[in-house]
Amino acid sequence: MHPILGHLRRLGLYLVAWIPLAAILLYLLASPGGMSLAQALVMVLPLCLVYAFMCLSAWYSCRGVPLGNSSFQRLAVTHLLGAVVISGVWVVIGKGLATLMASLDVFRGLGRNFSQALPLLFVSGVMIYLLAVALHYVLLSVEQSQQAEKRVIEARVLARDSELKALKAQVNPHFLFNSLNSISALTSIDAGRAREMCILLADFLRKTLGLGEKTLIPLREELALVHSFLSVEKVRFGTRLTVEETIAAEALDYAVPPLLLQPLVENAVAHGISNLTEGGWIRLEVRNGENGGTDFSDGDRAAAGELVIEVENNFDPEMPRRRGTGVGLANVRQRLAARYGERARFDVRAEGERFLVTLALPAEKAEAA
Repeated sequence: MHPILGHLRRLGLYLVAWIPLAAILLYLLASPGGMSLAQALVMVLPLCLVYAFMCLSAWYSCRGVPLGNSSFQRLAVTHLLGAVVISGVWVVIGKGLATLMASLDVFRGLGRNFSQALPLLFVSGVMIYLLAVALHYVLLSVEQSQQAEKRVIEARVLARDSELKALKAQVNPHFLFNSLNSISALTSIDAGRAREMCILLADFLRKTLGLGEKTLIPLREELALVHSFLSVEKVRFGTRLTVEETIAAEALDYAVPPLLLQPLVENAVAHGISNLTEGGWIRLEVRNGENGGTDFSDGDRAAAGELVIEVENNFDPEMPRRRGTGVGLANVRQRLAARYGERARFDVRAEGERFLVTLALPAEKAEAA
């Protein structure tokens, strides 16, 4: 589709741009051309309107002879030939119009006067067509630039979607590996609890089905997944695992990436609670950024319009780091960067026997997201 004809606004601007050209042509025909002002006016208006649409044909010759892939000779011959042909046709149309108008008494002598102005009209037509060629090359350049930018954006979106799918795919196998190890340990200690854990694990995995196709889910659904996960772990740890939750009611409808909190809670259990003989606690807090509080290790505070999530647990700082520590945290960090870019913040710090993960992301309603 022609870039001008396909957009009503562009067509209007294009026709408006012909007003100064029509004024110049009116002056040339009325002064050097030897025509009266009335005769020039009655000829210029319809001729400019016709030629405005005739010059649009330059779009197709410009596409057929790309500016960057064609020699100067080919460009010159193609467009000069086109200018001569189009201008010649325009002059013939003008001659016919002048003959028709000369049949009226008020425009008697128009045909003779117009014939004297034919060379001037022809040269003007050639110049105007070449100007149209330059305009269409500019439009082609803009169109190619927009297409290239669109391809880059599409490539980035596809790469980001692929990255998100790959990162989400790491979550379930990682959790499944740890859960199966726990079940294996329980089978020799308490077969009943091992069976209960298998049932709860199956329930958790059932809830995660189909999450790979979603980029965002309501926070209430994400919390339900966390509760299913903790149900599995409570079978293993019993009273050794204590969970405290402080969830702002209005935050339940905000959208978050699926399986965002589960790796954080799993990290707290695997690298914190499991190493404590007397057990430990996990604190989960979700609030709006405008509620205040020092949220990050650098003292920065979350801003209004941000959803702040904190996962804190106690741990033994003297316990050597287990292999695989940090996999879940790195996964969450990468997913936030892939989904939100610089709009999300992720902070991890250990203070004494307390380990705190804080993340802030745009507070978006699930429906709007």
